[in-house]
Amino acid sequence: MRLIAVTPDFHEQHSGLLKEMHCLRAKVFGSRLGWEVTTTDDGERDEYDDLHPTYILATKSGTVCGCARLLPATGPTMLQDTFPQLLGEGRLAAHAGMIESSRFCVDTSLEAGREGGHLHLVTLSMFAGIIEWSMANGYSEIVTATDLRFERILKRAGWPMTRLGEPTAIGNTMAIAGSLPADAASLERVRPAGYRSAFSGNGVTPARNAA
Repeated sequence: MRLIAVTPDFHEQHSGLLKEMHCLRAKVFGSRLGWEVTTTDDGERDEYDDLHPTYILATKSGTVCGCARLLPATGPTMLQDTFPQLLGEGRLAAHAGMIESSRFCVDTSLEAGREGGHLHLVTLSMFAGIIEWSMANGYSEIVTATDLRFERILKRAGWPMTRLGEPTAIGNTMAIAGSLPADAASLERVRPAGYRSAFSGNGVTPARNAA
């Protein structure tokens, strides 16, 4: 398994992988979880995909098996602009060292194995990739809107989330907003054996101002 970061300048070059990513999101969010998302033959996408995000992708044998979308918290974000009700004060105290992770999903049907018989290796690798990329680009805090099930997964992985508000029902989901540290200690706890990224090299070297 390999982790790559696709920055805006390379969206077109990696359009095939991004197409797979959107289809995976449709499969997970639309079909498996039953979230209220917009899906087409091209997969699932929303207005935040138009804001030139960086995508963290987990690939195995050239197939996308995990993904997440990263956007600077100082700009438009899903948490602030779509789900402000999840924030205790109704607004996000964004700063230059904060980035938002959204649309995190993993294809757990692939035979990627489970770490210690519990958490899927793709999940742990994605956690490590998000932390590693964030640290490399000067971010120290990651915020996200997720659900209570995923909050428990983060805790089991050794990367507990600090809540930014109380759980709130959104559709068929009990949603929660939280903050996660992007630091060496967190990376060491979540990184599975054999983890490797490709955050250096043509097409995947990230630049802070291209997030």
